[in-house]
Amino acid sequence: MAVDITKLTQTQLNDLINKAEQRKDELEKEKVVKVREKINKLLKDEGFTFEDVFGARGARRTRRTGKVPPKYQNPADPAQTWSGRGKRPRWFNAALKAGKKEKDLLIK
Repeated sequence: MAVDITKLTQTQLNDLINKAEQRKDELEKEKVVKVREKINKLLKDEGFTFEDVFGARGARRTRRTGKVPPKYQNPADPAQTWSGRGKRPRWFNAALKAGKKEKDLLIK
């Protein structure tokens, strides 16, 4: 099925492109389903489960979200602290410009 794109309008070309992209996505999804079916069949034939082979789902994706304890403290305002991660706070940069060293700002 050949389509002569030289005679299509801008709107018709856009429609054709959208339909082609949708079809491409559908084909990819179908392929993924077929691969999953093959994997599940192989696992079943060998007497294993997905978890036996690959472990619990999402076990490697867990991320620690605990709070990091502060490492530095503003000597002028002890309530202002910084963990040493991320962007330096203004008070930290100002203290460095005033001649303090990082080790002077460490929480003791």
